[in-house]
Amino acid sequence: MNTATRLTAYGAALVLVAGGAWAIGTAVGPVGDAAGTPAVSAHTDSHSGTVAASSEDPAGLASAKDGYLFQPSSTTFSTGATTPFSFKITKSDGTALTAFDVEHDKRMHLIVVRRDLAGFQHVHPEMAPDGTWSVPLTLTQAGSYRAFADFKPTGGSKLTLGVDLAAPGTFQPVTYRDFRVSNVDDYEVKLDGTLVAGQSSKVMLTVRKNGQDVTDLQPYLGAYGHLVALRTGDLAYLHVHPDGTPGDGKTSAGPGITFYAEVPSSGTYRLFLDFQHEGKVRTADFTVSTDGFAAPAQPAQPAQPGHANDGHGH
Repeated sequence: MNTATRLTAYGAALVLVAGGAWAIGTAVGPVGDAAGTPAVSAHTDSHSGTVAASSEDPAGLASAKDGYLFQPSSTTFSTGATTPFSFKITKSDGTALTAFDVEHDKRMHLIVVRRDLAGFQHVHPEMAPDGTWSVPLTLTQAGSYRAFADFKPTGGSKLTLGVDLAAPGTFQPVTYRDFRVSNVDDYEVKLDGTLVAGQSSKVMLTVRKNGQDVTDLQPYLGAYGHLVALRTGDLAYLHVHPDGTPGDGKTSAGPGITFYAEVPSSGTYRLFLDFQHEGKVRTADFTVSTDGFAAPAQPAQPAQPGHANDGHGH
């Protein structure tokens, strides 16, 4: 996996989409095999070709669930170019869903990340009256990506659906060892806590700037931070809940931000914290294995910074 793969044609891009999950999962260590846990279940609808999830599956592994389908207009991007990305959430009768509840200050959260968990982006599309969501998207590096639509239909349950995207070009996967201190701009963010498989785990993120505690974090998406957790290997999207609400009289504006992460299995997870200070949103990233889990041996790689500016947006 240390040899770059040349993708020079559209057909090769399609192969990348189909095979990217296996190739990158091999690079970072398949969670199911390494941890001895069963693989999650999903099935392909023989009529639509989409992947549908059962109610027990972790979020984001399927493009369809509970009668809703994540339907992008295009899945191939020119590497490095800003391209409008549009999609609909369609119902079982084929019509577009247009009624969404506001969750964390937005009706739609779109998470995009390469399948080796590099190039994380968290953006918020805008919806047209016909139910088409659109947002400018830049995939700065070649590879196979996963896009997650995180939303709640009005009158329904919260859902996260996923589809694959492709950016053709020379692809070099990145691997990560466990790290709990992330540096971005002049900030250092430290993660404390233990991820325990099969239960909700408390984690604390502490934000410092130039060696001093930050005590005036600004609300972002209804909290003092927004945390996304993804499982390596299959990119299962985990539900993470902030503890407390800005202005509730008991939640401080830093330096600590507390979350509860529901970890379904042993393995290694990538965590991405968005936080706002002095009017700007920044992202700190971490790699954490569950308690008692030994991450697979990784090939030698250049040291990874706490956060690489490789396409993140808000």
